[in-house]
Order: sequence, then C-alpha cells, then structure tokens
Amino acid sequence: MDLPVIDTHQHLWDLDRFRLPWLQTEDVPALRRSFVMSDYLQATRGLNVVKTVYMEVDVAPEQQLAEAEYVFDLCARDDNPLAGAVISGRPAAPDFAAYIRPLARNSYLKGVRQVLHVPSTPPGYCLQRQFVHGIQLLGDLGLRFDLCMRPGELYDAVKLVEQCPRTQFIVDHCGNMSVSSRDAELRKKWQGAMQALAALPNTVCKVSGIVVTAPPQWTPADLAPNIQFTLDTFGADRVLFAGDWPVCTLRATFAQWLSALKAIVQDRPLAFQRKLFHDNAVRVYGLA
Repeated sequence: MDLPVIDTHQHLWDLDRFRLPWLQTEDVPALRRSFVMSDYLQATRGLNVVKTVYMEVDVAPEQQLAEAEYVFDLCARDDNPLAGAVISGRPAAPDFAAYIRPLARNSYLKGVRQVLHVPSTPPGYCLQRQFVHGIQLLGDLGLRFDLCMRPGELYDAVKLVEQCPRTQFIVDHCGNMSVSSRDAELRKKWQGAMQALAALPNTVCKVSGIVVTAPPQWTPADLAPNIQFTLDTFGADRVLFAGDWPVCTLRATFAQWLSALKAIVQDRPLAFQRKLFHDNAVRVYGLA
C-alpha cells in the first residue's frame, strides 16, 4: 500500500550559506556539496512523503541561530513538506537557556540535538551536571532531545533519561549499532542498553541511519536483524521512520532505503506500519 510517510530526520545544507566543519574532517567526499530542498524533493518524488522534520547538521557554532531562522522560514512556506525542526544546541553551554528560551516560542521548533559521537564528546559527556540541567530545561519548555551517540555508550543515555523524566527523548538511528559489526560483546551491550531505554516511558526510537553501516552490496536482510530488534524492543507506538537523507546516500537512495524498510516490515500488521511511517511522528513531534 502507498502509505503516507513522515520523514522525521531530514537534513539540508547549503554550503554557500553555512559552514559544516565535520564535512572537512570526515572521509565523506560525496557529501561535500550543497543539499537543498529542491534536491530533497527530487529524491523523494512519488514516495508520498507528506511531512518532514528538519534535523540539525552540526553547523559552525556561531551559525546555530542563523540555521534555526533559515529552517523556520522554510517551515512557514507552502512549497515544501517541512513541518518542524530539531535545531542545534549545546545544553552544557552557560548561555544555553538564553539561546533556547526565545526560540522555544516558535511553534516550528520541536527539539534540540547535539551529536554525541564525535571526538570532542568523550564517554560520560552527557552526564555532566550542566548538560543534564540543559536537557531538563528542554522538558520544561515542551521540547525534545534527539540522542545520537556511540552504541557502546547508550547506558550513559539511560542515566541521562532517568534524570530528565519531563523531557521526551528520541533515540536516533536504532542506537547507531553497525549492521556489519561482528563484535558480539558490543552487540550484547547495545541490546541491553536499548532494552533499558525502552523500559523508560519518555523514550522513542528512530528507525534510520543504519543503512550507511551496511556492506556496499547490501540487501534488506543485512539490515533486518537490527531493525527487527528495535521494533520489537520499543513496540508499535514508539518507533518512527526517518530518512537520514542525504547521509543515507553513502549507501542508498532515499527510495532504496524506504523500500528496504517496507520489505522488512511487510509481515507486520498494517496498523503497525501506519504508526511507524506516519502516525507516531505526528504524536511524538507534535505535528499539526
């Protein structure tokens, strides 16, 4: 069936407007160009993507406010599916409250993310007192936090979530466990942490991102174990589809990733599929 799709993880970057330091340090030459809304519309043509949520792209810190304003302007237009935004922020920064409080008045703002798997964020970073206070503030403001971290550090996420019961957390990319990893100890740790996160009432999980960890000639069967575990662990009401475009293009087009996930879940009830691809996103991100 041609289910309506909400993409809860849409990246965009215009390199004539913004500077992304990570693009220069990571070995991703295919991503070192601009990816703008017209490119996204072309990539998703005919796939029934009815709404999207922008996901921050780790711009240079001094451009975070400009990024937010740029995305809010896109949300207000009627020529694209963008319905909300998760913007960049540094919850441990002394000026975080002054930064986020004015932005929280904008109805398009849905949450904040700081990527936690970069070298500058060591294990335990998210448990610093000031970081925890920043995440608690998000909950007070009715905002969410996207958790994007190394799979071996997800127990840190559990401790963070436990300290922030009023904040909604979204675990990105099935907890970032590589589908190609043969590290049995790491996989067991990831599974245990994912189960611990799912046991907390204020968490949901995005089914996304992991296609980039697949072998070059991947098939849906390569992705299925991680995805099925995630779906079974979080359940029908707490999983969200996400495209992770254009990062996904390192291994798959948007259409190929969407098609693979549909194949993986084809034996699940239609009601489950509707929640995964559309309904849960409306509820979790507060989309009109």
